[in-house]
Amino acid sequence: MTVLSRGAAMRRRDFITLLDGAAVAWPLAARTQPSGKVYRIGFLGVTSRAEYRRQFDALRTGLRQLGYEEGNNILFEYRWAEGRYDRLPEFAAELVNLNVDVLVTHSTPGARAAKQATSTIPIVVCAVADPVDVGLVASLARPGGNLTGLTFFLAEICAKRVELIKEAIPALTRVAVIVNPGNFSHPIVLEAMQRTAGALGVELVPVEVKGRDDIAAAIAGVATRPASALVAIEDPLVISNAGQIAGFALENKLPLIGFKPQAEASALMDYGPDVLDLFYRSATLVDKILKGTPPANLPIERAVKFELIVNLKTAKTLGVTVPLTLIASADEVIE
Repeated sequence: MTVLSRGAAMRRRDFITLLDGAAVAWPLAARTQPSGKVYRIGFLGVTSRAEYRRQFDALRTGLRQLGYEEGNNILFEYRWAEGRYDRLPEFAAELVNLNVDVLVTHSTPGARAAKQATSTIPIVVCAVADPVDVGLVASLARPGGNLTGLTFFLAEICAKRVELIKEAIPALTRVAVIVNPGNFSHPIVLEAMQRTAGALGVELVPVEVKGRDDIAAAIAGVATRPASALVAIEDPLVISNAGQIAGFALENKLPLIGFKPQAEASALMDYGPDVLDLFYRSATLVDKILKGTPPANLPIERAVKFELIVNLKTAKTLGVTVPLTLIASADEVIE
C-alpha cells in the first residue's frame, strides 16, 4: 500500500480544527441546517472523556460545521468505559435501549461491542484498524449491515514503525511491542510487524499491558535488554496513556516510536495517521445517516493524512544520531 512510503503521501496537509476556536473552511453547501428533528447520538467511549477530549471535540466540531448544535437539534448520550473493555457490551446495550438515532464509537473493542449490541441502529466507528480483518464488515467498499466508519491501516503503519526505528538505529537487534490482549486487532497487527522485523533481522517481542498499572513494569522490563527499542500500537488504553508511556520510555533510556502525542511528549519518533482528522471526518458519515443514507451504502473511508515526526531533543538525550535522510523526510522535527 502507498501509505507506507514517505514523501508526498505522508506530507502534512492543511487541516484546521476548531479545537482552539479557529475557523474551519467548509463549503457553504455543507452548512445547510438539518430538519427540525432533535437527533439522539449515542457515543460509546472506550476510555474516559477527559482522555479522549481532543478526539471527541474534533467530532463535535465536524458536526457543528454541518449545522448540528448540542441542545438544539442533537443530543449526545455518553457512556465511557474508563478503559474497562469488559464493560463495553453493557454500555453499548444501554445506548441501544435508549433507541439512539446513531451509535458512534471508536477502536476495534468499541466497534465489536456496538456491533454485537445491535444489527439495526446505524453505527459509525471514528477510527478502527481493519474492519474487514476483524469481521466487522464484508468489505471497505460495500460494508453491508449497519456499520461504517474510517480505517487507518494499522497493521501496515506499525510494520512501517519497525522499519523506521531500525533505520534510525541500525544497530538495533530487538523491538518490543506494547500489546493489549483485550484488543482483537493486535494479533493481526503483530503478524505484519513480525514479517517486517524478520526481514530486517530484528527480534520482535510482544509485551502485554492490560491496564495503566502494568505500563511502568512492562517498559522497565524491556529496558533490561541491550540494543532494544519500543514500538506502540494504537489502542485506547495506549492512546490515553501516551504521555506516561513516552515518559517511562525516556526514563529507561529506551527509544520509542509511536503516534503523535507520544512524539510530542518525548518519544523518539512518530509515524501514523492524523487521528483528530478521522474523528472530524466521522461527522460527515453521521450527517449522511441522519439524512437517510443507510450505513450499508456508505463505504468505509480511509485515512488520508499521515505524518512522520522526529524528536531530536529525545535523540540527544538517548545518544541516538538520527540519519539526515530520515530527518529530511520528516513532516516535523522537534528540537
